[in-house]
Amino acid sequence: MTTTTTTQTLQICRIQFPEIKLQTRDAHKLRGYFGNLFKEHSPLLHNHYEDGTFRYKYPVIQYKVIDNIPMLVGIEAGSELLTKLFLKIKELDIDGTLYPVNSKNIASSREEAGYSEQLYSYTFKTLWMALNQSNYPKYQKMQDERAKQEMLNSILVGHILSFFRNSGIELLQGERLMARVEVKERKTNFKEQKMLAFTGGFIVNARLPDGLGLGKAVSRGFGTIARE
Repeated sequence: MTTTTTTQTLQICRIQFPEIKLQTRDAHKLRGYFGNLFKEHSPLLHNHYEDGTFRYKYPVIQYKVIDNIPMLVGIEAGSELLTKLFLKIKELDIDGTLYPVNSKNIASSREEAGYSEQLYSYTFKTLWMALNQSNYPKYQKMQDERAKQEMLNSILVGHILSFFRNSGIELLQGERLMARVEVKERKTNFKEQKMLAFTGGFIVNARLPDGLGLGKAVSRGFGTIARE
């Protein structure tokens, strides 16, 4: 039996700095450092235009710390830009501490993403920021765990569809994403505020590239996934 898909291929670039050890919370400092270092190159690096206005699109360059290793992920135009800047990265400056870059790994490939008739399991490697200002109060008022689960399932599908739309991936007529999350609540500090986030994973009928971020604050490393 063959599995049919309507996936598309996306160019994905991943840069890792295996000799440098950082904390997960340092991901936004990576974003600030590279956004400033290469600010003349593109608003893609920091999701702001030259006049300071915000770029309201899915971030095609994302900054992460996975298992204490700093990592940059570029998608499509972001992949092309990271490849160009790769050789120029000589050091990292994190809160005034200079880390010389003695080794860095780059991997660039075309990978499938989109709807599939097959189910795939994914793990959140970093906390998933599922809730926003409008749905957080609704979630907090819910007493029924099943209702919370269904709400999070729906939110996750929305996050995946947002990634698809911004990547030019369209579902065909009759295709529908179905997801089941298996997560636990965690408190985290975000921009000096206590926020509710989630750890765990999910199953969905979609192919998604490793290292991709879903949900809020993905450019800062939140919601990073890996296929199990």
